[in-house]
Amino acid sequence: MSSSSMPAKTTRVFAALGLGVAAATFGAATPAAAQAAPVAAHAGHAGYTGSAKEAANNNAFFDAVMKSVAEKQAANPGLRSVTVTYNPSAAPSFRSQISSSTSIWNSSVSNVRLASTSGTGNFSYREGNDSRGSFASTDGHGRGYVFLDYAQNQQYDSVRVTAHETGHVLGLPDHYSGPCSELMSGGGPGTSCTNRYPNAAERSRVNQLWANGLAKALSKVNQDR
Repeated sequence: MSSSSMPAKTTRVFAALGLGVAAATFGAATPAAAQAAPVAAHAGHAGYTGSAKEAANNNAFFDAVMKSVAEKQAANPGLRSVTVTYNPSAAPSFRSQISSSTSIWNSSVSNVRLASTSGTGNFSYREGNDSRGSFASTDGHGRGYVFLDYAQNQQYDSVRVTAHETGHVLGLPDHYSGPCSELMSGGGPGTSCTNRYPNAAERSRVNQLWANGLAKALSKVNQDR
């Protein structure tokens, strides 16, 4: 999904993630474009402290994705598994990180799965330079994208950045005051934190959201049909 296809009134979630660059230890190289990007511009993201607006935007992104998935489930009642699809084609430099993030989430939760598609998914990934860092954006109608900023992914662990942003897609809010063991603590623990995995509470919350939340969304979609 290209940026030109997004409405002008796009809700943006600015979720800065804190991790030391450990792509080498994970086996995924930092994008070449990121190596030339200025890191200093990302040293003080306001998003690190969080805000009520960010929290509202995170909820909007999750609600849009769940609505899109519920509509798909309603149109295909025979589907046995809940799958959220994404298109990674607009973020080729982060192909490895996106794949790793998907594997992490799919091995961590059981009530929802992420799957790549070459078509129009429930969301997509994009890459580029943005002084606000990485964020998730939605139009509120089941379409949106995760933007991965070059400089931020050079300064922080790139897989953690991607997995954190994807956590918003699955319904998790930021918790910057949390420890490194919390994926959604993002940039709070500092650049030395390289944890890429959601903890037990985060895994449980995602499973709960996609079991109970999707049931409610599906019921509403069926009522509106």
